[in-house]
Amino acid sequence: MKPNMTRYLPILTWGRDYNRTALSNDLVAALIVTIMLIPQSLAYALLAGLPPEAGLYASIAPIILYAIFGTSRALAVGPVAVVSLMTAAALSNIVEQGTMGYAVAALSLAALSGVILLAMGLFRLGFVANFLSHPVIAGFITASGIIIAASQLKHILGINAEGHNLLELTISLVEHLSEINWITAVIGVLATGFLFWVRKGLKPLLEKIGVSAGLTGVLVKAGPVAIVVATTAAVWAFGLADKGVKIVGEVPQSLPPLTLPSFSPELLGQLLLPAFLISIIGFVESISVAQTLAAKKRQRIDPDQELIGLGAANIGASLTGGFPVTGGFSRSVVNFDAGAETPAAGAFTAIGLAIAALALTPLIFFLPKATLAATIIVAVLSLVDFSILKRSWEYSKADFAAVLVTILMTLTLGVEVGVSAGVGLSILLHLYKSSKPHIAEVGQVPGTEHYRNILRHDVITDPKIVSLRVDESLYFANARYLEDKIQSRVAKDKNVRHVILQCSAINEIDFSALESLEAINERLREMDVQLHLSEVKGPVMDRLQRAHFLSELTGQVFLSQFDAAVALQKMSDKARPSPS
Repeated sequence: MKPNMTRYLPILTWGRDYNRTALSNDLVAALIVTIMLIPQSLAYALLAGLPPEAGLYASIAPIILYAIFGTSRALAVGPVAVVSLMTAAALSNIVEQGTMGYAVAALSLAALSGVILLAMGLFRLGFVANFLSHPVIAGFITASGIIIAASQLKHILGINAEGHNLLELTISLVEHLSEINWITAVIGVLATGFLFWVRKGLKPLLEKIGVSAGLTGVLVKAGPVAIVVATTAAVWAFGLADKGVKIVGEVPQSLPPLTLPSFSPELLGQLLLPAFLISIIGFVESISVAQTLAAKKRQRIDPDQELIGLGAANIGASLTGGFPVTGGFSRSVVNFDAGAETPAAGAFTAIGLAIAALALTPLIFFLPKATLAATIIVAVLSLVDFSILKRSWEYSKADFAAVLVTILMTLTLGVEVGVSAGVGLSILLHLYKSSKPHIAEVGQVPGTEHYRNILRHDVITDPKIVSLRVDESLYFANARYLEDKIQSRVAKDKNVRHVILQCSAINEIDFSALESLEAINERLREMDVQLHLSEVKGPVMDRLQRAHFLSELTGQVFLSQFDAAVALQKMSDKARPSPS
């Protein structure tokens, strides 16, 4: 019972050994992450089309729930850029932004995502995320970063612009350029420039003047807070809100409220696909960050339990006025670098954010939306990576095609279509490649028991024996291809008396492939050629023994390719007529 409890409640494992050192490290990390998260949470709520307080709410209960159920000791859960964009894209097609229905739909999306993640974790379905290849994810995140940055230009310039893809946004921005509020534009451009400088130039400057590494790290992370304070003070002092500068306005001074998602079948039906995509994208992003950070400390991440932790976090967000969340890259790295020892650092961060929600929200009344937009732009542009196009082109044209299609479809048709197209193309390309597996004719490397491709190596072959190595599992999509290959090879060579299938790379043979092997065996029998197998793996042999194939096989099954060649050569020598 106890091991089972710790499996689903990792807090019981790390909580047993919690000590003062861990407490001290976690408190320091929580302080730094809290400072970073306040402006970031507000900004991501803005990106999702929700009131700024929703960002704070989505960063409190979810973090605590992940600390209880998650396995990463450094992952910081909350709103992230890509998931916030996907939330806005999904909801704006269903309900009008700024309405009560929009907020309820956001809660429902978080709840649905949480249930999907939780179910996947309980049924150990983490492998589903493997259908999102790294090139597709990289292409999707790059395109999403561009769309997110473009979507925030309206706040930087103080104009109205709408659109869910780059094409729509560009057209809308151009149409409204004449409405630019120049005071807002100055604030937005200065804030963006300052935040870029903080990322690239502040650390070298502080190191040059002799500031300690620890204090340098804190000051760099506090950069967004500094620009928030400065621009808020400027708007208040000079009355810029009366001159057209859009501000955050009144934010409720309270802890996250208790909320309920909608249980409307119609709404949930409309949200099902977006929730599934958000769940998968969020899980892939989160598990990648968690495993990278865990590897640095030789810690272990359980992907199925991570699904449960993220599921609980999203359900928590739906019950406390939030929206879909996942593990964020930037805040998790900050949490790790700041010395977080356990998930308790996340819980302390949640406490810090709760205090901010209670005490600091009146101070952000005059916070310009242009500053929050600058925070988003600087954060997401670091995600844009066009080098994936060059690297994938040089390595694999199929992966390049998947990346390019994902980027173009996301930019022109939106995030849901983009990621769906990328996944679909990746699966189609995989099926195409596996439907035509590499099949090499092999021969013996002189002086060894190794067998290699006759086109790549100088090898020894026997004209009566054809040895073929199939470098793929056999299944319905490629079974006929193997039939055709063997038929065309044997039919043109009347000397062949034996065909050996080297099965070292075959991990599975499905029923369709079994029927093809039976057809190959029968066809070769009619040609007076025997079919043999070598190096068959145990699980594959177990399946073959449950069928009638082995009893009808015209040849034998050999432990190794070398054994097969030696035995068949001896057989050929005995069959050869002796000289008179």
